[in-house]
Amino acid sequence: MDFNVKKLASGAGVFFTRAVQFTEEKLGQAEKTELDPHLENLIARADCTKNWTEKILRQTEVLLQPNPIDHTGARIEEFIYDKLDKKLPSKTTNPELLGQYMLEAANEFGPGTPYGSTLITVGEYQKRLGGAERELLQTSAATFLTPLRNFLEGDWRTISKERRLLENRRLDLDICKARLKKAKQAEAKAALLSEEVDKAEHELRVAQTEFDRQAEVTRLLLEGISSTHLNHLRCLQDFAEAQATYYAQCHHYMQDLQRELNKCANSVSTPHPTPAVCPDPDHLSSAFPSGSSSPRDAVSSLSNHRPSTLAMEQTQLPVTGSRKAKVLYDYDAHDVSELSLLADELITVYTVPGMDPDWLIGERGNQKGKVPVTYLELLS
Repeated sequence: MDFNVKKLASGAGVFFTRAVQFTEEKLGQAEKTELDPHLENLIARADCTKNWTEKILRQTEVLLQPNPIDHTGARIEEFIYDKLDKKLPSKTTNPELLGQYMLEAANEFGPGTPYGSTLITVGEYQKRLGGAERELLQTSAATFLTPLRNFLEGDWRTISKERRLLENRRLDLDICKARLKKAKQAEAKAALLSEEVDKAEHELRVAQTEFDRQAEVTRLLLEGISSTHLNHLRCLQDFAEAQATYYAQCHHYMQDLQRELNKCANSVSTPHPTPAVCPDPDHLSSAFPSGSSSPRDAVSSLSNHRPSTLAMEQTQLPVTGSRKAKVLYDYDAHDVSELSLLADELITVYTVPGMDPDWLIGERGNQKGKVPVTYLELLS
């Protein structure tokens, strides 16, 4: 084994000399070369960026993975798969697991029972919520967490390394300044020859050159923090968009679930059709449609015409606040009363008295139907 004792002793001597210089500066017994104000500002800005990036990254991970134990385990698992150069498999989310348990419980209790059928309905929507959450986790990790982590583990390590090197060059420069000062004082007392002063001046010039070069390298790296901010800005916008999509999907799923549960509740509370209330005999003749010869025929005729009558009443209701709206996401209508949407298209929307505030009436040419507010951006 090649072991250079002389080189090791030289390195130890340099380290000891720097330590002495650093200690004397802290005690106020030695002069310290100050960095220019612009470089000092860049260093302070870089430290601020690093500190807040760490906090934002850590808290975002907690937001997306609330359990600290799961969070630590996920980081270890991600590290192992990264070292093995393999893709990390997608994990089942908590809502998906809950939905699966509900479906299995429904099979045990009987899917034909009211409780079992409700478990199936809620379980299916829980799995949909879990799928939306998994998509949010994947999108956030790729577009937001990974860029922040890459900055801390890549760019910041390079900046820190160059800053430590700059600090060493500064200590070497101040050591050379102190050495030249002592040499001149000794020369004035005729204790040293001029060669010693020349040697100290040469060492000072070399140290100054190395310090200036390292200061320029460090400055260029620190100025790159502005580009880092721009990159993180785009990542932040992507993260906010992913969250908006996720919450819009969740809101839509929960509205659908509430409608399904209301249907289930009505079917349970009224297992048999409620008999129709007979009209007042004195008004039967005026209430019968033309061509009806009996109350039974009239009721049948009215029930057959009911959907079109309701549609007419809905269109005849007064509209309020008709305006343009831009569609943010694709939406598939669940029944004939709703209007399917395509992302980025423009439609006309308005509301009617007594309508659910989470819905609007949308029009596209001759097509018309209810549309969810969360899928729209209202335009002035």
